Amino acid sequence: MTATVLVVTALEDVTADWVIAELNARGVPVVRLDPADIGADLTFGSRLDATAPVWRGRLRTGSRKVELSEVAAVYYRRPTPYTARYSSLPPQQRDFAAAEARHGLGGILNSLDGAVYVNHPAAVIQADFKPAQLQRAAQLGLAIPPTLITNDVEAARKFAAEHERVICKTFRGLPPSEDGYTGAIWAQRVDPETFDDALSVTAHLFQAEIDKSSDVRVTVVGRRAFAHRIETPDGDLDWRRGDWNDLIHTPVEVPQPVHAQLNHYLAAFELVFGCFDFALTGDASNPASWIFIEANPNGQWGWLPDAPAITAAFADILQGKEAASHDGPRP
Repeated sequence: MTATVLVVTALEDVTADWVIAELNARGVPVVRLDPADIGADLTFGSRLDATAPVWRGRLRTGSRKVELSEVAAVYYRRPTPYTARYSSLPPQQRDFAAAEARHGLGGILNSLDGAVYVNHPAAVIQADFKPAQLQRAAQLGLAIPPTLITNDVEAARKFAAEHERVICKTFRGLPPSEDGYTGAIWAQRVDPETFDDALSVTAHLFQAEIDKSSDVRVTVVGRRAFAHRIETPDGDLDWRRGDWNDLIHTPVEVPQPVHAQLNHYLAAFELVFGCFDFALTGDASNPASWIFIEANPNGQWGWLPDAPAITAAFADILQGKEAASHDGPRP
């Protein structure tokens, strides 16, 4: 039986392109599909009964076909939302068709027996909530900034009074505008004098600003960690807001206690891979200098200097050359 890697992502995905090219170079069969292509460009049929209690059937794209039983691993990246497939329909029909496709085709793709998922969509959803991230990190012993999540103006004012400087961050990125433009709201310092009742309209994330020397991005794939100190020419509060070509990258070793905590973090959320952001307050060899900011269970890494090594780590897991699970007891 051929061991095939199924790559579930949108047509334009540079990060997935890296991994697919590496797998192709190793001679590993790859089938790439975007579930939102369901229709003439993506057909499937899956059967299940009491005598064969796992889904069996075939997926067929415009250029590939694969038996579900041949799929040994699934690299689940960033597929197009199902609603895009049905955007020409009236809202009720669009939402119905998208839900049927998500629960039908998506349900099959998420239930391939014995396949390794990097990462499973259900695990990504669970790990995508910042409150859950911060709580789990703190429970594992990672240092975190003092944090308040609230829509209560008095609670926000009290929190700000307790800390010299306070920043505000969004939970999610901005959704696309009507013309399709996608923007961003970066972490920013806030003046508590501007707090008013408008704060009650939605949830806000406030944190005490960390007096940091730099930021660190850690990409963990399986048990391998790839870390770079990130500095901006102007020492910006949020390194993402400037020109990424101006970022200064310096390889850094993750202290063993922090590395172990990240392994336990991934295990707690049943993840194989994650991108972690830290603020560094002192010597990088001191675990106490590493302040956990957030984790992205499906983050980008193709822009990092060690992208080729990260690519190889992904290919190793998808090819079955390295175990995907984080074994051992959890704290």
